[in-house]
Amino acid sequence: MATLLHIDSSVFPGEASSSRSVAGAFRKAWEEQHPEGTVIYRDLAANPVPHITADAWSAGYAAPSQRTPEQSAAFAARVKLIEELEQADAVLIGAPMYNYSIPSTLKAWLDNVLLLGRTAGETPSAQGTPVTVVASRGGSYAPGTPREGYEFVQNYLEAVLKGTLGLNLDFIVPELTMAPRNPAMSELIPLYEASRERAFEDATTKAKELADRLAA
Repeated sequence: MATLLHIDSSVFPGEASSSRSVAGAFRKAWEEQHPEGTVIYRDLAANPVPHITADAWSAGYAAPSQRTPEQSAAFAARVKLIEELEQADAVLIGAPMYNYSIPSTLKAWLDNVLLLGRTAGETPSAQGTPVTVVASRGGSYAPGTPREGYEFVQNYLEAVLKGTLGLNLDFIVPELTMAPRNPAMSELIPLYEASRERAFEDATTKAKELADRLAA
């Protein structure tokens, strides 16, 4: 049966987080299609992975026999994360926008799994694996909006996940999530509600379609 690697990075728990809620709907639909499948789950807010260190970085370019004990330990932690990615038949990532970019915990995960000569390079080891990113944001940064130039989540993740790791990337974008909480955005609540509904529908539909495709 298929294996789903599910990563959350929002600092907010449960339904307080749009990215967690929408990703949760995707996972629920996936598990309904794969009741005997495997889900590897990482909550990077509750249990952050180490930020990349000199030992972890340099170990990737040193022969095993030449690594120091510190390098070996740091590299083993990276390899665990890399193997989870390589073993996955599909990947689901909750990536809320914080200060125009991704959470630092998600960046730390990416820094650990990106290894030239293995996950990156001419033949990335997870190449072609489908990855769905729930890229929630408090406002709107869509093309044509005033803050279009401040969108550094989708642009960055497309460069890393698709361009470098070779994954088959798809986005779900719940936007205007601050509208119900910010009086200055109250007139945007209908647009927020429509975006939220569409995101949940997309999550369920995409999960089922992906599950069916992998099962074929």
